[in-house]
Amino acid sequence: QVLLQESGGRSVQVGGSLRLSCAASGSALSDLVMGWFRQTPGKEREFVAGINWRDLTTYADSVKGRFTISRDNANFVYLQMNNLKPEDTALYYCGARRSLAGSFSLKDYDYDYWGQGTRVTVSS
Repeated sequence: QVLLQESGGRSVQVGGSLRLSCAASGSALSDLVMGWFRQTPGKEREFVAGINWRDLTTYADSVKGRFTISRDNANFVYLQMNNLKPEDTALYYCGARRSLAGSFSLKDYDYDYWGQGTRVTVSS
C-alpha cells in the first residue's frame, strides 16, 4: 500500500511561482514512477510532469521551461512552478505507478495511487 499527500497549493498572481509537495509512504517506494496531473471541471485529468527513480523526467508541452519536477533522497516529490498563467489554475494531483522498468505514462489510468489533490489558482 502507498499513501500520497499533496500540499502547497494556493492562490497566486499571474507570473508568480509556487512549489507543490507530495509526501509518499508505504512499501516498495523505490519501484514507483511519480507524476503530477491536474484537472479542472469539465476536463479530463491532464498529465503535467513525471519522474522515475533514476531522476529521469518528462513534461507536458504546456509546462516545459516553466515547471520542474524533482525528488529528494527521502519520500518527497516536488513540482516547482514558475511564470504561472491563468491556464495553470487546476486541482493538482500527485500520482504513483508501479514500474520495475521505470517507464513513464501520460495516462491517468496507468497510475495505481493518488493523493487527494491540492488547489492552485492563478489570477490576474
